[in-house]
Amino acid sequence: MIIKKTPLANQPELGKLIRELRLNTGLTQEQFAASLGVTFSTINRWENGRSKPSPLAMEKIEEMLKQINDAKN
Repeated sequence: MIIKKTPLANQPELGKLIRELRLNTGLTQEQFAASLGVTFSTINRWENGRSKPSPLAMEKIEEMLKQINDAKN
């Protein structure tokens, strides 16, 4: 069985990117977690570099980034 992995930035940079995205959208960790279908503590772990988002969560995060970029253009 082959598992496709999403290429990710290194952990501290990814956490900073997630925090910046959340702050730019004006969401609390709780609100951001709800929009991704995860828990508050999961967002906290991502932002602090203790864990990485799953491939599915990364897809949702990428979609949010695209929506923000489209809104700016």
